[in-house]
Amino acid sequence: MEFIIFLGLLGLGLLAGTATEKRHLKQLASREHDTRPVFVTDLRTFPHADPTRPGGEMLVAEVVIASDYFKTFIGGLRGLIGGEMRSYATLMLRGRREAVQRLREEARARGYNALSNVRVEFADVGGNNVRRRMPMAAIMAVGTAYHALPSVQPALPPPS
Repeated sequence: MEFIIFLGLLGLGLLAGTATEKRHLKQLASREHDTRPVFVTDLRTFPHADPTRPGGEMLVAEVVIASDYFKTFIGGLRGLIGGEMRSYATLMLRGRREAVQRLREEARARGYNALSNVRVEFADVGGNNVRRRMPMAAIMAVGTAYHALPSVQPALPPPS
């Protein structure tokens, strides 16, 4: 009986986690489409910078993302047998995309249309606590916002 309850909870975790992840990815794709005009690069220089506009401003965006129970269970099994933990890789990819997207939204809200020197850093905040084996990561994106030439970037609507 306990095994059936365990399987039921595991199945519920799979359904809820998958639905949440799909909803987040759909929302993220929509937001990325909306901020498509914001040019993003990891170059240290300011490509196509507008010399008539003031210099750049450093922006920071942070995200903390955690695994669901099903991925944690599967990751624990994968840790026993070895191999790539693809479920955690998708988690980190979602977190990275979210952090960069928040950076783009912040740049757009401040009236900029380009980001350069974008860096993304990851930190494990879940720790290796035996009681709490839920993988969590803090992702921080940092970049310099600036104004690109209008010929390179479409004009942005004024921030609301």
